[in-house]
Amino acid sequence: MEESVARRVVGQKETLKGLLVAFLTGGHVLLEGFPGVAKTLLVRSLAGALHTSFGRIQFTPDLLPGDVVGAPVYHQATGEFIVHKGPVFTNLLLADEINRAPPKVQSALLEAMEEGNVTIDGTTYPLPNPFFVLATQNPIEQHGTYMLAEAQMDRFMMKLRMGYPDRDQEREIIERIALAPAESPDATEGEASDHGTRGASQILDARAELDSVKVDRKIQEYVVDLVFATRNPVDAGLPDFVPLLEFGGSPRASIFLTRAARAHAYLEGRDFVLPDDVKNVAHPVLRHRLRTTYEADAKGIDPDQLIDRLLAAVPSP
Repeated sequence: MEESVARRVVGQKETLKGLLVAFLTGGHVLLEGFPGVAKTLLVRSLAGALHTSFGRIQFTPDLLPGDVVGAPVYHQATGEFIVHKGPVFTNLLLADEINRAPPKVQSALLEAMEEGNVTIDGTTYPLPNPFFVLATQNPIEQHGTYMLAEAQMDRFMMKLRMGYPDRDQEREIIERIALAPAESPDATEGEASDHGTRGASQILDARAELDSVKVDRKIQEYVVDLVFATRNPVDAGLPDFVPLLEFGGSPRASIFLTRAARAHAYLEGRDFVLPDDVKNVAHPVLRHRLRTTYEADAKGIDPDQLIDRLLAAVPSP
């Protein structure tokens, strides 16, 4: 699967692994990166490799909630309202540039993520299973964006970041894309559409296999220690965190950190979780859950730096 995506997307191996971890555990992902770093291409390629149905919403300031979940449409010939389901009814949904849509539209999507269904004209409709949202956003400091509220951010299992490629990778991009001969429309998209049911079944089977991955009590305690250290840094021996953090991780952080570590161990071919699995997923699971203070921002300290210090300070089993 990773090789299939790598044929189309240069680099971004860690980002891809994070997506697979979230997909296996049923979590949703917030993917941040500047325009042009292949966020959309990565998600399309993943959908093709997984053989799942794929939908995309381009979020804009004039988007309405009905454009996301669907709406009743009046048919003059029959004199009836018929519900037209929105693009949210798919296995893998790309919510492109979610921070460019107003809060009401963001809430409509986030409610669907939380509940697994949507209500249209008083009737509740279940979403496909599996249902996975990958929301992309440009960095907040860009103009014309609406920052997601903390409660909304917390619903995402992970926040992954896509940076610019290095020189060798950029040269490979030129060879693969700019200098490549013209091609017919991508076959993987058609393949994803044709085999959506089969792909969805395989994903659900893989999720069921996660139950066999053992999480020792010591690993559970380690996860709790990490999350509690973000809430009570003094007790964890990190008093210098106090002026740098407004608040730490919620109970969702403990849940998602455990699930992600379990999936990481599964992808590594193990049926048990190691402390390194927890450490490998700590940054994407925690970085959007730690709210830094103005003092931290003034000093140029971001959540990733705090997580590095947290992992160094909290003893692992």
